[in-house]
Amino acid sequence: MRLILLNLFRLVLLLIFVAAIRALIGYAGRALSRLGIGKGPSSSAAGAPRSGGALVKDPVCGVFVSAASSVTKTVNGEVIHFCSAACRDKFPKA
Repeated sequence: MRLILLNLFRLVLLLIFVAAIRALIGYAGRALSRLGIGKGPSSSAAGAPRSGGALVKDPVCGVFVSAASSVTKTVNGEVIHFCSAACRDKFPKA
């Protein structure tokens, strides 16, 4: 009986220890994010993914994609939006 209580006590201590470590990691992560440490490049950086804008239909596969994040091709002065470079490459050349 004493051995069971000792093991139960050890298990409770282990759970408290794990919870304390998780809390400390969370606090450290929030503190670093407030300081701007550990963040990736800002969304205004060149090459960052864009989002938003009106939805346009890809003429090759029919998927609707945001105009701001689409792959474009200009054909006869008209900008055509595609969901991917693969669809853009499949589009018939003018």
